[in-house]
Amino acid sequence: MENFDCVVIGGGMVGAASALSLANLGLRVAVVEQFKPKEFAKEQPLDLRVSAISLASQHLLTQLNCWQQIKQWRTCQYKRLGVWELPYAYTEFNAKDIAQEHLGDIVENRLLQLALWQELNSNQNIFLYCPESLVDIEQSTDNVIVTLSNSTIATKLLIGADGANSKVRQLAGIGITGWDYQQSAMLINVETEFSQQDITWQQFTPSGPVAFLPLPGQSELGGYASLVWYHSKAEIKRLASISNAQLTSEIHQYFPKRLGKVKVIDKASFPLTRRHANSYQHKRILLVGDAAHTINPLAGQGVNLGFKDVKALQNVIASAIANGQSWHSDTVLGGYEKARRHDNLLMMSTMDALYTSFSHPSSLVKFARNLGFLAINKLPLINTQIKNRALAYACGVTLTE
Repeated sequence: MENFDCVVIGGGMVGAASALSLANLGLRVAVVEQFKPKEFAKEQPLDLRVSAISLASQHLLTQLNCWQQIKQWRTCQYKRLGVWELPYAYTEFNAKDIAQEHLGDIVENRLLQLALWQELNSNQNIFLYCPESLVDIEQSTDNVIVTLSNSTIATKLLIGADGANSKVRQLAGIGITGWDYQQSAMLINVETEFSQQDITWQQFTPSGPVAFLPLPGQSELGGYASLVWYHSKAEIKRLASISNAQLTSEIHQYFPKRLGKVKVIDKASFPLTRRHANSYQHKRILLVGDAAHTINPLAGQGVNLGFKDVKALQNVIASAIANGQSWHSDTVLGGYEKARRHDNLLMMSTMDALYTSFSHPSSLVKFARNLGFLAINKLPLINTQIKNRALAYACGVTLTE
């Protein structure tokens, strides 16, 4: 039976980053994944699944020797973030206000995964089990026996990075708390009449937000963008069933005029749910990314929280190794959850508060929230400081005084 220091179940963005982070500490790591990412070619159409990668996440990916490759393929940098409900209460966040060149990059998820896999393949401390899938796990005092579809391996630490429906979490007997938001979201890739823009924006409407994320490249119409449309499950199901031409017409009717003319290329939809594991640790088993927490995608923080998990785990284990501790002891591994649970819960609760506030039908509540946006723009000093600190926190950077 093959023995490893660490086995990572799930080779997606967060799982692959976890494996690389620990392998770079000198640990012998196995990655278990069913599907390899597809190779990149410039002529490939833009994927629907994209993420707004924060500055902190970019720093991690740079450390893992992946960010330069991603930039060589295709990304779209943005410098501004616009948020509003009514036009008079438009609020804009700008990178220059926190002394940064940009706020982040919009990147296709599969390119993030592919860049990480290129590093996995070249790292001598990493062993890929693909295609493979998890069947069972058995914990003992000294290790975890991992039964796969075609083999059995042993490890000192098992990491569940296998998504929102994590089998690792289920087999470890870790429960979850959460709920269904009773809404769905539609992802829509479009050609836009405007060339590549440096802003991502979100307008709140009575039925849910509509959002714009710029994408790289020039189209026949002008540029490309990813639109996100939140609505009731029934309405999103209807929108998913109509033709691209019909959907284009609906977008022109319901999205703000600042979007301009668009042409729908592709679309997909998914339900909105919140899930939070009751624990991130069970003896020698840890959960990271969506296996530990799924968040309302309102501010695009999902994968960024996952990358924060990766960095925290790397720091905890690196500190233990440097101090001569048993890095896989329950006490050391427990430090990972202490480092991440509060921050994840804070971000999840903040997104829920925003979602609930803008879903409230009361005209008085609507007036109050727009008054708050207006105050942020019109009142100096205190509100500017709060605004910039919130932006710096979301980007994962330290705001200097």
